[in-house]
Formats: sequence, C-alpha cells, structure tokens
Amino acid sequence: MSEQTRYILNESDLPRRWYNILADSPVKPAPVLNPQTLEPVTPDVLSVIFPMNLIEQEVSLDRYIDIPEEVREIYKLWRPTPLIRAHRLEKVLGTPAHIYFKNESVSPSGSHKPNTAVPQAYYNKVAGVKAMTTETGAGQWGSALSMACNFFGMGLEVYMVRASHDLKPYRRILMQSYGAEVFASPTNLTDCGRAVLTQDPDCPGSLGIAISEAVEVAVKSGGLKKYGLGSVLNHVMIHQSVIGEEALKQMDLAGEYPDVVIGCVGGGSNFSGIAYPFLRENLKNGQRTRLVAVEPDAVPSLTQGVYTFDYGDTAKMAPVVKMHTLGHTFVPPSIHAGGLRYHGMAPSLSALYDAGLIQAVAVPQNATFDAALLFARTEGILPAPESAHAIRTAIDEALDAKEKGEKRVILFNLSGHGHFDLASYQMYLSGSLQDYALPAETIKASLSDLPEISL
Repeated sequence: MSEQTRYILNESDLPRRWYNILADSPVKPAPVLNPQTLEPVTPDVLSVIFPMNLIEQEVSLDRYIDIPEEVREIYKLWRPTPLIRAHRLEKVLGTPAHIYFKNESVSPSGSHKPNTAVPQAYYNKVAGVKAMTTETGAGQWGSALSMACNFFGMGLEVYMVRASHDLKPYRRILMQSYGAEVFASPTNLTDCGRAVLTQDPDCPGSLGIAISEAVEVAVKSGGLKKYGLGSVLNHVMIHQSVIGEEALKQMDLAGEYPDVVIGCVGGGSNFSGIAYPFLRENLKNGQRTRLVAVEPDAVPSLTQGVYTFDYGDTAKMAPVVKMHTLGHTFVPPSIHAGGLRYHGMAPSLSALYDAGLIQAVAVPQNATFDAALLFARTEGILPAPESAHAIRTAIDEALDAKEKGEKRVILFNLSGHGHFDLASYQMYLSGSLQDYALPAETIKASLSDLPEISL
C-alpha cells in the first residue's frame, strides 16, 4: 500500500451537482409544521423567512441538484479540499488502522460552513433580497455567511450566542471584517431577546434564542431581509454533500474504502455532508460503511433526547420539525467550551438515526480536548473543538482496531480549525475545563414544553 499522505483533486473534479439524501432514504422526515397553527406549513408561510428558490430545494426529492456556475467559481477558492492520511497519528497510536481526514479547515473562513453559506447568499441575491439575518454559536457559521454576503454585496446581521461572543472575540472581529453587524444574543433589540433578559439578565444565550432573534428581525423587515440557517434543514445538508462526493473520489485514489465514516454533530451539517454520499453507496450499491455521529455529553440530543416534534427556536417562531431534541427551551451550560450547542438535530439525520442507519456516541469535554491536542501534536493542525469530537471517536476506533488486531479504514471530517478557539484551549491547558454530563432532571425539564402534535 502506498505511503502517500495527501490525495488532491483538480478544479475539474469539483462536483457539478449536490446530492439529496431524500431521494434514496427508506425513511422520510415528517412534514414541517407552521409554528402558529401546528398544521403542515405552506410555501407562502416559509417565504416570509426564506426565498422561494431555497424553499424549492428544501422540499425537493430530486437525487441531484445542479450547482450554479457562480457558486462553483467561488467554491474554487478552496475546493476541492484535500484528503489526508494521518500517518503520524497512526504511528503514535500504534494502530493497524488507516486514518484519513477530509480537511475542510482550508476554506477562507476556516470551516465547512461556506459550502452552504455561498449558495444561500447566491440564491437570496437572485431572489432580490437586500440583506440577511442569522445566528451563530461558536462563530463558524456567522463567519462563513459574512464572507458569502460580502461576495454578493449583501448586508448581514449576526446574532451570536453570548457565551461564545464573550469567549471568542476574534470570531466577532472576523465577521465584522467581512462587513457584518454582530450582536451578543440575547439582545435588547428584539421582543424575544428582551423577554429572555427580563427573566434572566445574565442569560448566556443559546442557539434557540439566537435563531428566534434572527427570525424575528427577518419577519418584521417587510421582505427586505431573509433568514439564513447554517444547519438542520435539508437544503443545508444538500449543499454540504460536496464534502462526501469529493471524499469518494479521493478514497478511490487512495485505493481504499472506509469501514467507518465519522463526523461531529450539533445540527448535523458537516456529518451529513461527508456521510450522506457514503450512505447512498450503502443503500444503492451494497457497501457496509458504519456512519458515526459524535456529540458532546453536555448536549446529547441524539443519544439522550427524544424523537418528536419540536420548535426550531426558543420563541416558537421557526418551523416545527420532527427531530431528536432536548427541548427548545434547553440552554447549554456556560462551562461547555466545545461548541455543538443546538437543542435539536436535522430532521433527515434524526429519521435515519431512528431507523438504525446511523450510529451516535456522546463524548466528554476533557477527553475531546485530549484528542485535539494529540492531533495537533502529530498532524500539526489545531482543530476546532467541534471537530475534536470526531477526532476523539476516530482515535477510539483506531485503538479498538489495535486491541482486536484488525485493519480498519477510518475516515473523519475535520470540519474546521481552532485558531479562533484559543480561549477554550487555554481553559483546557490551565486545568480549568470541566466535564459536564447533562443531568436527567435537566433533560426532563427542558422537554416539558414540547408542542402537542396529533400527526
């Protein structure tokens, strides 16, 4: 077997189509519901939030969707991204496993998020939208959409979870450098934000609250602004499929095929991006790759949440979807430094997990940062804390292969670098980072306000 390290595609290999898992999935997500009536949502209701061209993608059952040339030209700034064989990590672990990672950290904003930010900004621009609103947790999504809106000459308001806003000021500065306005959520600028602050003036914020603020601003703009979401919904999963489509070609170059594909999950976008094309090969072509989604112990929506209908945001303004959820009132603990803070999970991914087609594990915070530093010290890349969850599980898989004396081909998605997450690493290195397993009573309380759906 070749000891080659990097597997590089040419610009001509950049995918020309996105892949839509809904065309092949044996389980279909439940209908999206109107948050006011709890009846199936209509396009005219969604159009208050999203442009119609993205709504059409959201409900599409087409297997493939053409990537506009304007989007492909911007993709070429960083795509195709490299596939790397982690030889040095393998050697330190003493494992017979072969470990590969798809390096999405090479994008201009440092993560996989521009894969959907660029098309979302493009489709909004085509639809005549003047500006966008969005939320961001750790800042990867806000950075990506800030860059994309700048490319298309559009304004952007970003509502950033306060805990992350305070912990990661350089993410805020990057977004502002691209021209975005950034607000620490909850704010006094929206009805939702003011209501939260009235109850808890020191609220650290959550993605659910930040989504509510961004959606409220879009709804009240009279059509001038639309909302952009960085995960969860299916048009986002579709755009991210470029990761897996490239990885399939690159694994072919490596002369191997993964036994297991791993990605971290918060809302599901980077995991789905790499995993869904491999799931297609399982469903259509007889492959047997295990697909493992990794979440934090502090926000265990797949492994401890319930599969039911829930609001996508705290203020009940976003559509209601059936997903694995901890409840829309869930607020992650402020000591949680590893990102992946959303209360729910993508409906398509939730349905696949419920059907047993995808596996999930939850990992503790300090073990995750242990893995991140081992990866940095062997492969030279300081990963985003979110990506470190996937690294933790890839290492665990490699050690399991060592114990069993078996070769195992492992592929994980390095969804971003950690250059703007040094405050979290400082906490870890100083010994002040705490593990936090979500108590059962906290989950029970956060699930107490689920909508009652008769479907």
